Amino acid sequence: MAKGRAPDVARLMLMQPRDARHVIELLWDEDAGVANRAADALERASHLKPKLLQPWKDALLSRMADASENKLRWNLALMIPRVKLTVAEGDWAAAVLWPWLEDKSSIVKTASMHGLAGLTRWTPVLIPAVLDMLRILSRSGTPAMRARGRILLKKLEAPEKPEKPRMSALIRRGQRDQ
Repeated sequence: MAKGRAPDVARLMLMQPRDARHVIELLWDEDAGVANRAADALERASHLKPKLLQPWKDALLSRMADASENKLRWNLALMIPRVKLTVAEGDWAAAVLWPWLEDKSSIVKTASMHGLAGLTRWTPVLIPAVLDMLRILSRSGTPAMRARGRILLKKLEAPEKPEKPRMSALIRRGQRDQ
């Protein structure tokens, strides 16, 4: 994958989701730059279409286990909560992400915070520990960690709001015409 082409590859994956398998394979490329750019493209595409990653859940979890490159780590930390996980898989992913909070890279630490907060969706038992971690790091972490921690705390501490019933566009248009 050519440098600077991750946004283009992400757009292609959104148009042709089956092609994501080729990008997934690149996560194991011998050239760390290629693997990092593949992770970047996958993260960008899955931000808009999380279901894109679901068929590759096992591959993503496997790649987390031996990821050592910063860019690969932070993109995996952001992606893995977008995949529907079992409680056991969520626990396993959390066990990988907790040590990343001690990484030298501020971006890896911040993405790991985000990832752990996202995993609470699949593994609710993590909520107390994640809240504690976010409260601590939103006061003592790097500026990026403090900012992200405050945002994540608001989301996790906010009471669930019932979803408003949605009206079809036709009904809304009909009401305006009256």
